[in-house]
Amino acid sequence: MEAAFGILILLVLMIIGVPVAWSFAAVLAYLSFIYDVNLDTIMGQGYRSLDSVILIALPLFVLTGYLMQGGGIAHRLVAFIEVLVGKRRGGMGASMVLASGIFGAIAGTATAAVASIGTIMIGPLEKRGYPRHYSSALLGISSLLGILIPPSITMILFAVVTRQSVAACFAASIGPAILLIIGLIVANRFSVGRLFQETMEAATQGHAVSKARATVRALPALSLPVIILGGIYGGVFTPTEAAAVAAFCACLIGFFVYRDLSLKIFARNVIAAAETTGTVILILLFSFMIGRVLASEGVPQDLTEWVTTLVENPILILLTVNLVLILAGMIMDDVSVTVVVAPLFLPLMLEAGMHPVHFASVVACSVVIGANSPPVAPILYMACRIGRASIHQTVAPAIALMLVVALPVMLITTFVPELSLFLPRLLGFL
Repeated sequence: MEAAFGILILLVLMIIGVPVAWSFAAVLAYLSFIYDVNLDTIMGQGYRSLDSVILIALPLFVLTGYLMQGGGIAHRLVAFIEVLVGKRRGGMGASMVLASGIFGAIAGTATAAVASIGTIMIGPLEKRGYPRHYSSALLGISSLLGILIPPSITMILFAVVTRQSVAACFAASIGPAILLIIGLIVANRFSVGRLFQETMEAATQGHAVSKARATVRALPALSLPVIILGGIYGGVFTPTEAAAVAAFCACLIGFFVYRDLSLKIFARNVIAAAETTGTVILILLFSFMIGRVLASEGVPQDLTEWVTTLVENPILILLTVNLVLILAGMIMDDVSVTVVVAPLFLPLMLEAGMHPVHFASVVACSVVIGANSPPVAPILYMACRIGRASIHQTVAPAIALMLVVALPVMLITTFVPELSLFLPRLLGFL
């Protein structure tokens, strides 16, 4: 009961606008008082939990995302994809989905994808007949491919808090990511001509160049995901080392190849990455300590026993956890869901027979839905700001895309374990 009230405090504080990190701090203070916790001990445990080589990848991948925005990498990727598929029916929408996927394979964050891809593509999409509210909804959902396609900051956090292999969690979410890409492209093609008319006359900047020239321009940018993923899965370097390589390559490309990156922009990107990382680390610190308190009081075990008493069928247990993850994602951000809710339900999923790495991909799929669902919907609100669209108009197409594409992908991921486990087993991570 005390733990449930603590979660209620967290939700209320976040809803009224208290910064996420300090909302977690308030919950920690409440639980420490209720359970009479020794703060010196719990602070030491929290510090030791942060003392992880894996977490060094976090600021480096965040920095890579910002450098892609400032260094012209995102612009070349969009131009390349648009030349390949943009002139087909639904091609512009498909270009945004694919660009978000490739961007996610480098930066690992959804917010960076929204800012970069949205700024470049929303205007040209409108010229082709795409309503701004529809484009913003498609941008919001496709940007979450940055969480599913490795390297993913969300998967790094999941691996840290559940003590799983980062590479295995990376590989587990690739199958669901491919399904989501295919689903969004098909749904977008179906929408063109039914919800709105696409005009083919308005050429964007990418169409002004030949395929060969666009490909040559994009080659340095396209080499980044090959280097990162090839290095990780080829055993050349660890995910942490891959993050350092990604940041270094993004600097080289931005400064010396595209020359869009200046010292002023670089400094601004470093500061922005430091601010983002600082917020995430604070959330992690408090969540680690909250997790220690709950574990010492046997809360995850009590939760498992309570749910299994109410619902004995494993299928219903999986559906219940899916629903809870989506509801949590509607109120909390992806970091909070990953570092608090996911570890809380992990014992229950193990009881239901789900592998922890499989659960990682389920959590990632739930974030795709939750981050675009009101009342909080942080990614959808950001997409609306970038696209200068009304949130009230954007909610309807966003919900439609989630019901038709994102939710079925989550259910398939949940009930078809091999979709998530095949690749980690093939690569020898399980």
